[in-house]
Amino acid sequence: MLPVWGRVGTEGQETRDENLEALTKGAILSRGLGRSYGDSSLPPSSHPVAVNTTLSDRILSFDHDTGLLTAEAGLSLYDLNWTFLPQLWFTPVSPGTQYVTLGGMVASDIHGKNHHVAGTFGRHVQSLKMRLADNSIVTCSRRELPDLFLATLGGMGLTGHILEVTFRMVQVPTAWIWQETERIGNIDKYLVALRESAVDWPMTVGWIDCLSVGAAMGRGILMKGRWAEPDEAPARAPRARPQITFPVELPSGFLGRPLVKTFNTLFFHQHRRRARRGCIHPEPYFYPLDTVHHWNRMYGRKGFAQYQCVLPAAGMPDNARRFLDVLTSLGGASFLSVIKDCGAEGDGILSFPMPGISVALDIPMGDDTQHIVDRLNEFVIDEGGRIYLSKDALTRAEHYRAMDPRVDRFLEIRRKYDPDLRIRSAQSVRLFGDPG
Repeated sequence: MLPVWGRVGTEGQETRDENLEALTKGAILSRGLGRSYGDSSLPPSSHPVAVNTTLSDRILSFDHDTGLLTAEAGLSLYDLNWTFLPQLWFTPVSPGTQYVTLGGMVASDIHGKNHHVAGTFGRHVQSLKMRLADNSIVTCSRRELPDLFLATLGGMGLTGHILEVTFRMVQVPTAWIWQETERIGNIDKYLVALRESAVDWPMTVGWIDCLSVGAAMGRGILMKGRWAEPDEAPARAPRARPQITFPVELPSGFLGRPLVKTFNTLFFHQHRRRARRGCIHPEPYFYPLDTVHHWNRMYGRKGFAQYQCVLPAAGMPDNARRFLDVLTSLGGASFLSVIKDCGAEGDGILSFPMPGISVALDIPMGDDTQHIVDRLNEFVIDEGGRIYLSKDALTRAEHYRAMDPRVDRFLEIRRKYDPDLRIRSAQSVRLFGDPG
């Protein structure tokens, strides 16, 4: 079985080699650490072999004056962070986990807590070395094969096998984070605080209680951060934190509505003061769930679907409140509900963010999960938003096409470089009608 992080799998296997150029010749799909929530890193059932890139993880060059770095696509963000953070260099954009490869960061055109300031990762990528479906190896950038380059940013690995990535790191004053957290009573106040904090804080994110109703609907904790200055931070550099392992697989359905509601209430009220501030280790700020190994075991064998959408700024705050209304009316119980600020649309043709807010939910898999996702997608379509392909496992093809008019342009470029659709995934079979 090839698992995904949502604990949904398919029959198949991986092939591994340090020589990614040789390994990708004739391959259907490349795959990194296998942490995708959905089926984007799973091969189609008719060709159940995927290339694993993680042995191809060398740093090829780094310019200490400009921050320009070239590395193989299998390099993990974890290794990148703990190689360069002690030297006060950091990736310009980081997702919510460091267990992702550079190739995966490009294929998802990942965004982070600083999207309203720094945009997506693709903004900082200078060039890509790729093996195409015809087995040729090319370099693409905004000047060289620009249509291929922009289709690859956020293209879910469907335009070719990413071999090397060149991008620009950023210098930071210290390796610590100065954080301020604020307890907020409802979704309207939360969105006002999120918008206002973006003026002074380069990194913002927040947890909300998606089960609270009435005047407390969407109450939550807003977390604002920036890199600490030398006079605010410990003199020593932070070290990678040890992981604890979630020891058992809980019964499916254990994280139901009553338990999640209790957790949400306790989590909200444990933040006793309205605001807290101080210097913290970067890992719990950027990657709070990474410290618990196998935390997905909480959802049992059936696993969970993560659902992430972006709602346009023009409809706020009403669209966020209506989204929560739909979710609660469906009985959706998300143990983890996160709202982030989104800035300008990414350069990639299928890049996820647009100006507005991103909402991410973890929904335990059950008999009604597909119905919940369908209803949420119908709402997102009506509001002019879209979903994040990197998190998607259940969206129907007609829903995705209805929410993203850019699909036809992406498929046109994809067929230009891969007319026979040799490179494909279980997700592209589901959403784009590729051969299964």
